[in-house]
Amino acid sequence: MIVLDALSPAPRCLRMFLLEKRLNLPMRQVDVFSGENRQAPYLAHNPAGQTPALLLDDGSCIAESVAIMEYLEERHPAPALIGATPEERAATRQWQRRVELNITENIHNAYHYAEGQARFAGRIPVAPEAAAGLKRVAQDRLAWLDGMLGAQPWLAGERFTLADIWLYVWLDFAATVGQPWDRGLPRIGPWFDRVAARPSAAGSLHPACKPGGARG
Repeated sequence: MIVLDALSPAPRCLRMFLLEKRLNLPMRQVDVFSGENRQAPYLAHNPAGQTPALLLDDGSCIAESVAIMEYLEERHPAPALIGATPEERAATRQWQRRVELNITENIHNAYHYAEGQARFAGRIPVAPEAAAGLKRVAQDRLAWLDGMLGAQPWLAGERFTLADIWLYVWLDFAATVGQPWDRGLPRIGPWFDRVAARPSAAGSLHPACKPGGARG
């Protein structure tokens, strides 16, 4: 297996997942800034043109970072980052969906339409007039999520999961692309610090990340 990796939040989620799993997979870098992922050699593997992707030994390819992590969890169930039982897996997926649909997808699109507009114009449709609203929605939904959390250390309770990885990476990215979030949120603020203290947080940063630049 080979990971097609890049400097971007979704690939960082996969890198952090691999570190937590203690899985060492070979990686091939894809230059998303030059648009390599939108060109024929990469599109032959992943016609959606997104990173990361996982090339399997039989020549097939799995795309979409969450799908890749689900696949790897099935292949390497311990330590469980999605869950060891149907109930645990359902709880993790519940929190990951809440995070992605309400918060991180809005962060993602707001970046496309604002700070990242020059990079993405011509590649995808961009709607600059929507950026400010998407940023407000992401902030509102983060506060909404904060209000649902109790005293548990992680989103899914006592278990550190894929949901924690997903939200942490995107919030770390958001703060560097014009979307600072309220570090005073009483539950999310301390939660973020707990995730940041894990070795996989710093270890998952792409080596091409520059001080003051977008974190991915």
